Amino acid sequence: MKSDLKNFLSKLYGFIDLSLIAFLVYDFGFTENKETAFQRGLTLMGVTLILLIFSIIRRRLSSDHYTRMMFTANIGILILIIITILISWIAHGFDLVEAISGIKTIIEIELLGYFVLRLMKLIRKLYHYHYNPAILFVGSFALIAFTGALLLMLPNATTESISFIDALFTATSAVCVTGLIVVDTAHDFTFMGQSIIMVLFQLGGIGMLTFTSFFAYFFKGGSSFQEGLYVKDFVGIDNISNVLKTAMRVVAFTFTLEFIGAIFIYISVLGIPELDNKIFFSIFHAISAFCNAGFSIMSDGLYDTNLRFVYAFQWMVIVLIIFGGLGYGIVENIMKYLKHIFQNLFNAEKRTTPVRMVTLNSKIVLVTSAILLVVGTIFISVFEYGNVLREHSSWWGKFTTAGFTSVTTRTAGFNTVDVSALSMPSLLFVMLLMWIGASPASTGGGIKTSTFALATLNIFAIIRGRQHIEIGTRRVSNDSVRRAFAIMSISLICIGIAILLLLFFEKGFTLIQIGFEVFSAYSTVGLSMGITGDLSNEGKAVVIAVMFIGRIGLINLMIGMIRQLSVSFHEYPEEKILIN
Repeated sequence: MKSDLKNFLSKLYGFIDLSLIAFLVYDFGFTENKETAFQRGLTLMGVTLILLIFSIIRRRLSSDHYTRMMFTANIGILILIIITILISWIAHGFDLVEAISGIKTIIEIELLGYFVLRLMKLIRKLYHYHYNPAILFVGSFALIAFTGALLLMLPNATTESISFIDALFTATSAVCVTGLIVVDTAHDFTFMGQSIIMVLFQLGGIGMLTFTSFFAYFFKGGSSFQEGLYVKDFVGIDNISNVLKTAMRVVAFTFTLEFIGAIFIYISVLGIPELDNKIFFSIFHAISAFCNAGFSIMSDGLYDTNLRFVYAFQWMVIVLIIFGGLGYGIVENIMKYLKHIFQNLFNAEKRTTPVRMVTLNSKIVLVTSAILLVVGTIFISVFEYGNVLREHSSWWGKFTTAGFTSVTTRTAGFNTVDVSALSMPSLLFVMLLMWIGASPASTGGGIKTSTFALATLNIFAIIRGRQHIEIGTRRVSNDSVRRAFAIMSISLICIGIAILLLLFFEKGFTLIQIGFEVFSAYSTVGLSMGITGDLSNEGKAVVIAVMFIGRIGLINLMIGMIRQLSVSFHEYPEEKILIN
């Protein structure tokens, strides 16, 4: 009997949740009608009160600790909403319309927080219905992109209505932290639309599974073996014992750096009177930079005349891009090593010698990233000195712009130069940097720095006649090398097919323009030679697919779908193939 009651209440609770979602979509997305303001206020209060009652009942009937904690959080937010309404109602002389309109933004933020919790609960339920982390990972990105497209089509999200293909392109570009745009983010989207885009690339940068794991750990206080299996590959660790704890640290690390970055960006742009909302500008660009998203609320991006010479702002963006492109695992490993060094400096009595605190993976990623950044800066400085760097009169300006271009081309997608004006050698070199991309388990894309490094080191190993790649006193596993070459091969196949399709659909663009666009889309960079907005619907569909495949990693999806279906425990006789 109790079980039937719980099932009935669960279905009724879900129906009320959907009702409140519909109300929020209507309230957010459509122009406010003063004639219906009173009815909308009553609806909000009524639905919130009903949800509060059902949350209390569901909490009392539930025996699961995690579920009870989730409902406790729900109850807290709903009570906060009711208290906010009552205080505003009294303050406005019991005028409900004025009370609701005066605190509308606060209520909407509180309600969105409530539904974030409900969304995390829904995704955790999906874990138990279908155990395949790779498919769940891909499905979460697809679901967010589709939902984001629908939200971006709401009347209040845009200054003028946009087509579904443009909304889907923008949402996919945001979720896949790419930054390619077919409409002007600054002029074609309202504050609400820009906020939706910001939330999309925040979710896409960290990953929905990481967010879900964060909430799971926060409310449950620990992790199970199965939960560890869900997300271990997507937070970049091998040990599943504390995977949800790691996910919580990833989210905390992300928010902390974005908050600090936003403060420094705000300070760097204080002297620019042309920027209207400096606080939102700082938050938007801090999140966009750390997530390597490349979105900007300036029509010309960071090439805007008010920003291209603000070098302090550019260096803050560079720092955020680098930290986001390295990923939490690498940064945490280096911080642990530096902490040990400082402890030895200030505590000589307990001095210890660190034993392999910096992992081989961290060394490869850091060395490769440093080489690419230095070589990229020198290359741009040499080949663009008399071209796009000419407008910067000081050596510091030229160095900053060259360094910024070297950093951003590795997946961020911001531009402080006119990309279409780059010389041909620079364009080809930028395409190489885009293809290599950022580090594994980071917010960036591309084939990853470790993949490129292993492929390069394998060439020298073959030349020297060695069976394995050896670095210091460590040997790289053959599985890693095979995976690296598989990723490189499948990326070139996808890029090649996309270029052929775009050449078929888009007759008015050159090969270099289309090739640059595809490399940028696959590596989730966002740089363009200015053709994105002029693509046909068929061309936009191709680029949408390329951005999605580049972000999720086609080989990861194939492994998730095929590996569990075909497992063999036998080996055939070995035979060599002639390769010249």
